[in-house]
Amino acid sequence: MTTATTGSATTSSINIDKLVFRIAGVFVLASAALSYFHSIYWLWFLAFVGFNMFQASFTGFCPMATILHKLGAKPGSAFSCGVNNQ
Repeated sequence: MTTATTGSATTSSINIDKLVFRIAGVFVLASAALSYFHSIYWLWFLAFVGFNMFQASFTGFCPMATILHKLGAKPGSAFSCGVNNQ
């Protein structure tokens, strides 16, 4: 895990937003590979992940983000576009 120091505060560069994107990416790639090499029915899992990402863009509710929050991950800003929000 990489840390960045700003003044006297140390912040971790990993947060819920980054973890959700990483986990969703792994799920998408894994289900695509499993559907190719094992069974086409893995595409249902791919559709499930895609649907959750789509609905989260409208509702703001993400089951994975809720799980990560309960596990103690820090919240973050998904798209800061290089702007430091302090």
